[in-house]
Amino acid sequence: MDTIFFNTPLGTAEITGDSKGISAIRVLDDTKPDTGNIPPNLQMAVNQLSEYFQGKRRNFDFPLNPQGSDFQKKVWKLLLNIPYGKFISYSDLAKEFGDIKAIRAVAAANGKNPVWIAIPCHRVIGSDGSLTGYAGGLHRKKWLLNHEAPVKQTALFNQ
Repeated sequence: MDTIFFNTPLGTAEITGDSKGISAIRVLDDTKPDTGNIPPNLQMAVNQLSEYFQGKRRNFDFPLNPQGSDFQKKVWKLLLNIPYGKFISYSDLAKEFGDIKAIRAVAAANGKNPVWIAIPCHRVIGSDGSLTGYAGGLHRKKWLLNHEAPVKQTALFNQ
């Protein structure tokens, strides 16, 4: 398993993966210098994240290999269906999962997403339109949603 550090507008990203795919991308609160020599199995993720932050990429196609329960993986797979620039509520996500009663478990699985940005858990908001629950901090969630907003003149979320 290889790990590198990559600086983004939202902080240092720690990217972990191997020949099977990226298993984790997380944002750190501490700043670390960019890793100099990037292993080939992580290079595509670094390139695509750079393009995303430059506004040149909307979708990711590097291989993913997140580790979690079957339940969590099913929720994470659903997150991949939320288009760039769109968002859904936690209750909508539970409906997509097939069980509205599982909303808390679906929300918890969303919160355990190990692959920041590429599995877009930031695109899930409260039913009332509020920004709720984000492991990377609500300021980052707000930034990501505004970054993906189709109209750039004003912010979608002012919280």
